[in-house]
Amino acid sequence: MKLITIIMKKPLLLLIGTFLSTFSFSQIFTDDFESYAAGSYVGPQSTSWTTWSGAEGGAEDAQVTTNQASSGTKSIYLSSTSANGGPQDVVLDFGPLYNSGVFTFQSDFYVNSGKTGYFNFQASQTIGQTWALNVNFDAGDMYIDDGVTSNLVVSTYPQAAWFTLKIEANLTLKVWKAYIDGNLVGTWINGVNALASLDLYPIQNSQFYVDDVSFDHQPYTLSNLNGMMAMAYLGGELAGQNVTPKLTVVNAGTTAITSFDVNLNYGGNNYSQSVTGVNIASTSNYAVTLNSLPLVAGNQVYTATVSNVNGTTDDISSDNTLVGSINPVVPAVGKMVVSEEGTGTWCQWCPRGAVFMDQFNTKYSQFWAGIAVHNGDPMTVTNYDAAFGGLISGYPSALVDRGNDVDPSGMTPDFLTRVQIAPKAFITNGATWDAATRTLNVSVTADFQASANSNYKLACVLTEDGVTGTGSGYNQSNAYSGGNNGVMGGYETLGNPVPAAQMVYDHVARAIAPSFSGYTNSFPVTVVSGDQHTLNFSFVLPTTWDENEIHIVGLLIDPSGKIDNAGKATITEAVSNGYVSGSNAGLYEANVTQLDESVNIYPNPSNSQANIALNLKSTTEVEVSILDLSGKLMSQRNYGLLDGNITIPLNVNSYSSGVYIVKTAINGTIVQKRLMIE
Repeated sequence: MKLITIIMKKPLLLLIGTFLSTFSFSQIFTDDFESYAAGSYVGPQSTSWTTWSGAEGGAEDAQVTTNQASSGTKSIYLSSTSANGGPQDVVLDFGPLYNSGVFTFQSDFYVNSGKTGYFNFQASQTIGQTWALNVNFDAGDMYIDDGVTSNLVVSTYPQAAWFTLKIEANLTLKVWKAYIDGNLVGTWINGVNALASLDLYPIQNSQFYVDDVSFDHQPYTLSNLNGMMAMAYLGGELAGQNVTPKLTVVNAGTTAITSFDVNLNYGGNNYSQSVTGVNIASTSNYAVTLNSLPLVAGNQVYTATVSNVNGTTDDISSDNTLVGSINPVVPAVGKMVVSEEGTGTWCQWCPRGAVFMDQFNTKYSQFWAGIAVHNGDPMTVTNYDAAFGGLISGYPSALVDRGNDVDPSGMTPDFLTRVQIAPKAFITNGATWDAATRTLNVSVTADFQASANSNYKLACVLTEDGVTGTGSGYNQSNAYSGGNNGVMGGYETLGNPVPAAQMVYDHVARAIAPSFSGYTNSFPVTVVSGDQHTLNFSFVLPTTWDENEIHIVGLLIDPSGKIDNAGKATITEAVSNGYVSGSNAGLYEANVTQLDESVNIYPNPSNSQANIALNLKSTTEVEVSILDLSGKLMSQRNYGLLDGNITIPLNVNSYSSGVYIVKTAINGTIVQKRLMIE
């Protein structure tokens, strides 16, 4: 897999800062493309420019153009309409591998209006091993990540106009900065601190020009005692969130730092903390977590300061203060956004999806519901997987409110766009739960805030956190093992595959009712603001599911198939909300394991005799119990040791009409199925 990048799709909040740069910028390399003939390829004419594969002068290479230029008359142009990007893939070799000192890259870019651009820095001289940085331009918004943490920098750039982007990487201190047209737009601690080459790679919908490319490297000399305020992260992007800011201090001196004070001034208030009893070695960093505070709407300036380093004034005062501003997104009232992630234990890159889904849950749980739709493993819900798989191009992939197919690492822009859109209706989940029969009755209520019609539909999804299993099907394939493909939430320290005993799966889709597209008769032809409509669903939960880890996700699906809004609740929360009687969408169950799929009941419905068909791979003890919905045991029989394809008759002639639960215990594992008797 060549490209591990965060591809952003929608506008995001602005995050800018001011920070004194102490380094002049000269050039080891500079190229304004004026020496190349118009229409020629750059690779064959340069010892520094090449392509990802090394094939120069062809489809991967870039041609010189006179259509745009930042200086002189020439630049290079990159574009793509392919879903996978490319085929252009232009590489600038930096020469040696830089892993200390201050490396400065600068280039002018021109991104056509409404189009995208992308480049990355490679951190190994063997291209394709490790990414140090990803930079995405998307219709006026710029996003920078290091392949592990999204949105390290979020800023804007002028569309259809030339602008200068400078990246200044202090590889010794791991402190990186980004400037647009000379203005600092972000500073951060980078996860990878080595630089070998630049990769210009047009993603789908890219149209951009590049001119006046240069880079430089200078040694960095540590002072004796210096605490640098390197990064201020307020911890959220949504107005109304309670966030816990983190201020990161770097020891930019040779003397260990044992104490210091930090202060964050935000919204007219000071949030201070004294840190003692530490031992921060030279070039190491230390993050201080402050008490929680609310993000307020509007553009707010903040100032983060480190002082009193080791009880005195440090050597360099100019790097003690970081000033920035944050303008958080204001969520629409009652809005919840849904991310559905395509994943599978067989998929070597899917740990990335798990990491970013967990990050989203930590940051946005009040406004976000995550659903991991498994493919080709024991957690697969067949009908959900089939419908979802038709909307994505590969694994891992994600759909935010069933919009564009994005990498799970790139969900943020779509989320922040969708969370601002007022929903047609607020969604509330109610429930009753019978622990004896494990029957979960769910009510999904839509409280309409605007007019709608019968083309809108309701659906209900059950997810489970903390899912574990045994056997090879629960082993997680892991391309990040060993760290050659970068840091990925701890997966780099695990094996390939990760043994089932070490894996815990969250957000796992367990059931979808009645279907991916929703219930056809959810609403009448005309719906007006103020109307309330409720749909009821019933589920029988297998004993292997932990009801304390289940989330109910009610979905309102619009006529185009996108998710307009959602509601999320645990079973306990839904029971507390109260069950509301409405139209009955039926009783649903999910085939969630391979064992489930080996147990079938037919005919169903039945009026006299039903049969259990078993496909047993080895000699197995089998016991069958039948219960009514109140939990009353109607019959129970142990059939002893069975093997192969077996049919067990069930005499139900004397049973009253209704729904019954058939429990089949196979070597102690229970599979529950419903049986309808007419």
